[in-house]
Amino acid sequence: MIGVMPLSELKKRDGQVVPFELPRIERAVARAAREVGRDALGLDREVTARVVADLASRFRRRVPGVEDVQDAVERALMACGHDDVARAYVLFRDRRADVRRAKLMLGVRDELKLSLGACTVLAERYLRRDASGAIIESTAEMLGRVAQHVAAAEDRYEAHDRDRWAGAFRDAMAALDFLPNSPTLMNAGTPLGLLSACFVLPLDDSLESIFDTLADAARIHQAGGGTGFSFSRLRPEGARVGSTGGTASGPLSFLELFDLATEIVGRGGRRRGANMAVLDVSHPDIREFITAKHSPGRFEHCNLSVGVGDRFMRAASSGGTFGLRDPQTGKRAGRADAAALLRLIAEEAWTSGDPGLLFMDRINRANPVPAMGRIEATNPCGEVPLLPGESCTLASLNLARLVRDGAVDWGWLDATVRLMVRFLDDVLDVNRYPSQELAAAAIATRKIGVGVMGLAELLATLGIPYGSDESLRLAGRIAARIERTAHRMSVELAAERGAFPLFADSVYARRGRLPMRNAQLTSIAPTGTISLIAGTTSGIEPIFALAYARRVLGRELLELNSLFERVARDRGFWSDSLAVEIARTGTARGNPKVSPDVGAAFVTALELEPAAHIGMQAAWQRHVDAAVAKTINLPKSATVDEVLDIFVSAWRAGVKGITVYRDGSRPGQVLSLPVDRTGPIVVDPAYAGGCASTTCTL
Repeated sequence: MIGVMPLSELKKRDGQVVPFELPRIERAVARAAREVGRDALGLDREVTARVVADLASRFRRRVPGVEDVQDAVERALMACGHDDVARAYVLFRDRRADVRRAKLMLGVRDELKLSLGACTVLAERYLRRDASGAIIESTAEMLGRVAQHVAAAEDRYEAHDRDRWAGAFRDAMAALDFLPNSPTLMNAGTPLGLLSACFVLPLDDSLESIFDTLADAARIHQAGGGTGFSFSRLRPEGARVGSTGGTASGPLSFLELFDLATEIVGRGGRRRGANMAVLDVSHPDIREFITAKHSPGRFEHCNLSVGVGDRFMRAASSGGTFGLRDPQTGKRAGRADAAALLRLIAEEAWTSGDPGLLFMDRINRANPVPAMGRIEATNPCGEVPLLPGESCTLASLNLARLVRDGAVDWGWLDATVRLMVRFLDDVLDVNRYPSQELAAAAIATRKIGVGVMGLAELLATLGIPYGSDESLRLAGRIAARIERTAHRMSVELAAERGAFPLFADSVYARRGRLPMRNAQLTSIAPTGTISLIAGTTSGIEPIFALAYARRVLGRELLELNSLFERVARDRGFWSDSLAVEIARTGTARGNPKVSPDVGAAFVTALELEPAAHIGMQAAWQRHVDAAVAKTINLPKSATVDEVLDIFVSAWRAGVKGITVYRDGSRPGQVLSLPVDRTGPIVVDPAYAGGCASTTCTL
């Protein structure tokens, strides 16, 4: 080190020596100045010059560290008479120090500079541990493990560029350009080896099928995955059982069994288990299914959805009736008032958040391989309708990274989507499936799901209110670009590696399309945990709350939306008291300290009309192969009629499914907005900033 020019290098806290960057000092000083309403022009350079002179005199024969530089900045600010700027700088430095100390207490080495919430959840579920339980990898090492494991698939093909692609995957993930679904982060390069987020499992009307499926579900939950099932083939309660002469217990009894198994396995698993249980609206036990979660505490590990077709929705809209059918015999089992049944669904969704609706005709019109049968179920959050045995292999593009110099960088989007398609196709090859049957189903169609996160942050960065006409137009353009780029990349991979095995039976072959590597390429997931890791907003959801207190290590640490905080500091209206005020309500709307244009750009979920939520979901669905996970968050004051209107509007808008969640309607809600308390909103350590219910942030 001796002999180099003074201040050419800097020693980071981990001991790594890197180039000394003056612009970083200038930016930090300018931000502190703007925070106290001072003009940063000239001040930042004046202070930086003093810092350079100070450090040059003190560090002639050794490299200064980060703390040395920050001490010099404080001295320079005071020497120049900028006491108010110095105080702002010191307070910001102290907050960063608190976060670093908390990470050390968690045992997390974080080269990626993630949030404390991200490090908390990584420590609990993702980072590898030794036999004694000590964490043995850092945040960057985790991504390196994933990249190396996934890139091993490249050895199967002619190029044999494993190292090249491992580096590309690692660099993109480390930059938080995209992240794969949680099981890939957890299990890549480990003995578990399950990389899929979820599976739709077959469930036929026999004890053998039911218990075989239960065993597969347990193995999937143990590894951190989720499962979806259609219970529609099970005979109704009271139906005759020919082999015993007894009567059937019905779908709800077996749903209880699956829920209990999920609870038990989850006690020793990687994360809370999740299921999607679907029942067709024509099933004779449909009323019991609709009301299954009316009383709190039942089926806590299951999301419920009613499968409805266009005929049912038309009957409900016109006041007609709808036929029920026994799935065992195929015979009619009575008729139901369709409007009354849809209202019952709305009432229960208002009460507990369940059930949602799946529009099965629309789902099956988009089925890429209809010759393989009719789709009857989805994964736990509804973004991937699948045939029995198929699985979700997902990753999400970080739209918060899409803006360069105030404009959308379409070239970056294209390059990142192409990389994601290759990454996910490799995941299919190195995945360790729970059974040969599930492996065969995944490889037959090679379905993947390129999705997004950070839409709300992108819109706020551009100053576009979520739900506005401009936001819907931009969302549609982005979705169309992702779809087009992903499909083109799949064609290129097919030329290199071969088409998916069932291509000849697909709608693409029927339409004369070029061979494709993947039957399905795009899907919009809720991205609860991975958006927390990336430090951005969930999926295509609006911001739920701008500020709250997170409970970590026995303390409540105030968190403000990072983009809002940055804008507030840059615009000069930031203060700790403002953060506390916003944390009491979750919103900046109407706050006199916040610039009106900023308040409009940072609209939150409960400030939006349902039509804005539906419009955004529909804008994406028009360009998505699979489906779009989206929750319409409603205030506590919402009515059943509003929920009913949402269901009908969603069907007419062309989405594939719809979920509503009314604030306060479910015990154990991980975030709520009580208006009668003086303290901040408090969230649990793993809260990811999306829907407030306990089941949609997994």
